[in-house]
Amino acid sequence: MKRHRELTFKLALMCVGMFGFGFALVPLYDVFCEITGLGGRTAGEAQQVTENVDYDRTVRVEFVGSLASGAPWEFRPTQSHMIVHPGKLYETHYFARNLTGRPLVGQATPSVSPGIAAKHFKKVHCFCFTQQEFEPHEGREMQVLFMVDPDLPEHIDTVTLGYTFFALDQRS
Repeated sequence: MKRHRELTFKLALMCVGMFGFGFALVPLYDVFCEITGLGGRTAGEAQQVTENVDYDRTVRVEFVGSLASGAPWEFRPTQSHMIVHPGKLYETHYFARNLTGRPLVGQATPSVSPGIAAKHFKKVHCFCFTQQEFEPHEGREMQVLFMVDPDLPEHIDTVTLGYTFFALDQRS
């Protein structure tokens, strides 16, 4: 009987430990992705850049826009791609339009691929840092200032900057 109680206690302890480990995985994964750039995550705020331009190298930066499921927006990049020199500051725009007859607040979440390139993609100014308020049927271009860090690994010659735009809530 004592052996059964010991086994039951050990199994219960294992269950609690596994639950705790599973609960801790999400914040640990977020920290890991932020440090390594894995998962295409970029910094959540404007970054300071100093231009140290590598004019001997070019990188193709592709722009992609998508909508969250059921989002009442038109959303797209204003250009499909740019050829850039690492270390040089560039500007591009995305266009968004509220397709409803009521005011909406939207926000974009960025992603960079390949994932290893995320830590080498520096956004100086981005509409994704703030919530965007739109009047009914309003459309506008939103600016992104960026540069590709000269330390981007040499084997990477194409980087994709994607945004998913979604509605947060209705303004009052």
